[in-house]
Amino acid sequence: MDLSRVPLVELRRRLNGLNGLNGTASDAAARRLLRALREDRRSGARALAEAAERRLQRRRAERRRVARLFDLRRRLLREGLQTVAGVDEVGVGPLAGPVLACAVVLPERVDLPGLDDSKKLSAAARERLAQEIRAQALAVSVAAVAPAEIDRVNILQARFQALRHAVAGLVLAPDHVLVDGQPVPDFAWPQTALVGGDARDGSIAAASIVAKVARDALMRELSARYPGYGFERHKGYGTREHLRALRRLGPTPVHRRSFAPVSRQSLW
Repeated sequence: MDLSRVPLVELRRRLNGLNGLNGTASDAAARRLLRALREDRRSGARALAEAAERRLQRRRAERRRVARLFDLRRRLLREGLQTVAGVDEVGVGPLAGPVLACAVVLPERVDLPGLDDSKKLSAAARERLAQEIRAQALAVSVAAVAPAEIDRVNILQARFQALRHAVAGLVLAPDHVLVDGQPVPDFAWPQTALVGGDARDGSIAAASIVAKVARDALMRELSARYPGYGFERHKGYGTREHLRALRRLGPTPVHRRSFAPVSRQSLW
């Protein structure tokens, strides 16, 4: 492949196009292009090759990291299971808004670079990954338990309810469920509970990302309905801003009145 007459701007465009693809075919095309660039007499072309090789190495390392997140699922599938779901919840600690859970069934092969515990990701990365997870998933289910129910049964039982409802809502019934944290009592499916599962397992991490993005969007909607509390910023957590607003304005219908900072307020 003789690229000596191809302008460097065009070569950079071709490399950027290849780096945006995934899979064996794109790797093979990238290797051919890089080989030609390394043999090019122009120092700029060789510099492009070096930079592109570094990007490819990072991409391959990221694929290997994400693949390791699915080691447990691969083992379960080898044992004969057909469908393995991951489930996680967000919103246990806030003073306002629901606790929300998501269950996800991913295909055997996924293309989710950057997949990780949602707490380790930027908001922009979570939004991007949530869209990609929904696009690639075989099934996604989101379930919420409202503040009034949290107050009635307590937050731990509300968390369990959200997890059960999320899995029950899957259109593809799982043979096994990977759960973040402690086992869910009265669970209708075989389960494996993983402490810190959102950082250890890809299916749980995917569920945590979708759940976080969905709840953040809901809290932005509640911010428009109940202005002055800053829900769009703190998402219902007990920040100084939120506590000042509670003292000034009193609780809203979406506050958890069984939580001490809310129950101490005199305005109902």
